[in-house]
Amino acid sequence: MPSSRPTTPATPASPKTFKIKEPQPGVPLFGCEHMQMLLGSSAPDRMNRTIQNYRTCLRVIFENTPIVPQTSKTQKGQPFTSLTPNYLCLQCSATTTEQGRIEHGTETCHRFYVESRNGCLFCQMCDDFIWDPTLEDLRLRKSGKGSFTRKRKLDDLFTDPVKEDPRFISTNTVEAPCRASGIRGIYNMGATCYMNVILQCFVHNPLLRNFYLGDGHQSGECSYKNCMSCAMDDMFQDFYAQETTTGYSASNILASFWLSKRKAYEELASNKEQDAHEFFQFLTEELHEINGGGKLAERESSPSSKRVKGDNDPGCKCIVHQTFYGKLQSTITCQACGDVNTSVESFLDLSLGLDVLSKKKSLKGSSALSLQRCLDEEYIRPERCEYTCHQCGTQEAKKQLSIKSLPNVLCIQLKRFKQNNGLASKIDTKVSFPLKLEMFPFTNRARSQDSKQNYELARSCTYDLQSVVVHVGNLETGHYVSYSRVGNQWFKFNDHNVTLASKSQVLNEQAFLLFYVVRSLA
Repeated sequence: MPSSRPTTPATPASPKTFKIKEPQPGVPLFGCEHMQMLLGSSAPDRMNRTIQNYRTCLRVIFENTPIVPQTSKTQKGQPFTSLTPNYLCLQCSATTTEQGRIEHGTETCHRFYVESRNGCLFCQMCDDFIWDPTLEDLRLRKSGKGSFTRKRKLDDLFTDPVKEDPRFISTNTVEAPCRASGIRGIYNMGATCYMNVILQCFVHNPLLRNFYLGDGHQSGECSYKNCMSCAMDDMFQDFYAQETTTGYSASNILASFWLSKRKAYEELASNKEQDAHEFFQFLTEELHEINGGGKLAERESSPSSKRVKGDNDPGCKCIVHQTFYGKLQSTITCQACGDVNTSVESFLDLSLGLDVLSKKKSLKGSSALSLQRCLDEEYIRPERCEYTCHQCGTQEAKKQLSIKSLPNVLCIQLKRFKQNNGLASKIDTKVSFPLKLEMFPFTNRARSQDSKQNYELARSCTYDLQSVVVHVGNLETGHYVSYSRVGNQWFKFNDHNVTLASKSQVLNEQAFLLFYVVRSLA
């Protein structure tokens, strides 16, 4: 970030008087008692000057080219660059490091600073970030639309069709201005590690996090009994609103399943180990029914209730569909007359059968499989299929699968469990997977001859690895652990135990589920 900034706004006009809003019941008027001294009604000039200074700080932060290194000046006036954030003094033109902030405050008695990455306000006397309704309103406007004009509220995010674009979600959501980072373990309540790993993947999913922290689900107005989405909302609030690293008890989420009247969920109401992928499917279906306007109450009361596939409701705009759902295209070509039959269906995740893939001729002799080669076999190489042509009656045809629409968060299942003569077993085949995944070659548009268009499309098909679920041990007495990325640092989640992890440690695991986030979302 720039090493200097003007002491006052360039050629300032007479500052507009900024009126503090009337306090609402239960909402504080000021961020803290110290901020009240600057914005108090007894000192209107100081209040206007503070607001003007804060506007200047926000312009410096949000109107310059965003770069990772943060630049400040040493005591001798020399530029100093670091990867950690700096602090812009709210009461003068100084920009300093965290260490220099303390020294600067001691010398000048200036106690309020603006964090250089997101514009959040820090009070030196509180020794913490504070939420001031007046200044926070300015920050949200500037960070969201680039100006101080009023912007649309996040409450309307999923009700206005214009706001359903995921890019609007990312630009209207900011990092929590507190020390809470969502890094907490989850207690095992009796063979519930299958649930814990999926919840950890959800907690570190940017779209789900922004939805629940942005009041996407109104728990206070929810009428569903034993609502799963309410339980999820409580979990996100506890993970990101509390500055604690102790384990979390997901009893409300487990109880929501156990108390559900759906026949499909009865098998989860036990203390036996379950399949993490199956729990992922159940959880997303339940959240879709609640947040997507589904007839949950009717289906709960029906004894013959069956799981509803996402392709039955292709127009759904719920958070689950916006996050996980894509579309697959199946093209069957007659080998005699060339007749083409195309169909499209929605998918929640891509499942790759390791047992079948390892037996294919093109992959025989390989000491290890790669995710790239598995996707090649599934979505690039056509295969013979049973099909009778409606034009010529020939039964010789080839089937080609491709991806018509990619989701914002791509879930890939490496099927490590199989049934053989009624006996279940685990597949320990090693599959290497990348941190960055290029999905464009597996889309139906990759066969287009327009190279310029393909280049632009390929840029929107790049994914970054976000979470990994691993099954450790044998099928009967195994255990689930997960890895998730927070910024550029990886963490291992083993129930309530959380430890740092390296990239090499993550990439050397035998993955069961992979969660990739599309890079263009950022």
